[in-house]
Amino acid sequence: MLNKNEMDILNKLEWRYAVKKFDPAKKLSADQLEKLLAATRLSASSYGLQPYKILVVENPAVREQLKAVSNGQLQVTDASHLIVFARYTDLNETHVDDYMNNVAETRNIALEQLAGFSGVVKGTVNRLGAEGTAVWSAKQAYLALGTLLTAAAVENIDACPMEGFDAAGYNRILGLTEKGLAAVVVAAIGFRAPDDVMQHARKVRKPIAELVEMI
Repeated sequence: MLNKNEMDILNKLEWRYAVKKFDPAKKLSADQLEKLLAATRLSASSYGLQPYKILVVENPAVREQLKAVSNGQLQVTDASHLIVFARYTDLNETHVDDYMNNVAETRNIALEQLAGFSGVVKGTVNRLGAEGTAVWSAKQAYLALGTLLTAAAVENIDACPMEGFDAAGYNRILGLTEKGLAAVVVAAIGFRAPDDVMQHARKVRKPIAELVEMI
């Protein structure tokens, strides 16, 4: 038997959908945006490394350019904010060292105590190589995207995850290549338009018995 809190989260997830039409007149408050970003920051990530960067695109002119390389999808310009998840293109031991310094400072422990952990993480990065770390980093970005979508639903904020865009175009328009970044996935966040017909469509998912196998 599910308690009220458990039902609440299920209701929120039933409520959310990939919004096709946003209300361009409705914007997130600064507090709402800050809360969503804070929640996304707390997302799970392998080793806690977070090998990606989150870009919040507000500039209307830039978003018009991005729409042109997003198959003309209106969500890019009509949502309150556009969130771009970009992976590091050259994930290396320097990123690991920076992370270890953060761990040591945050947990108030000596850096020397993290030598073993650091070696494990560096071993993973070096073993995967450039191609492997690109895939791995993208997976970590998708974990963060999932956290963002769930947090938005809990806060009654709409979102639309988007893969239908030209990553090279995003890299060029946002100057990501020069920053050592590459666009992975995008999320438009804001509030649904009253006439977005998809909000009334029933959510279609596999039944638990088909989706889940107990072993």
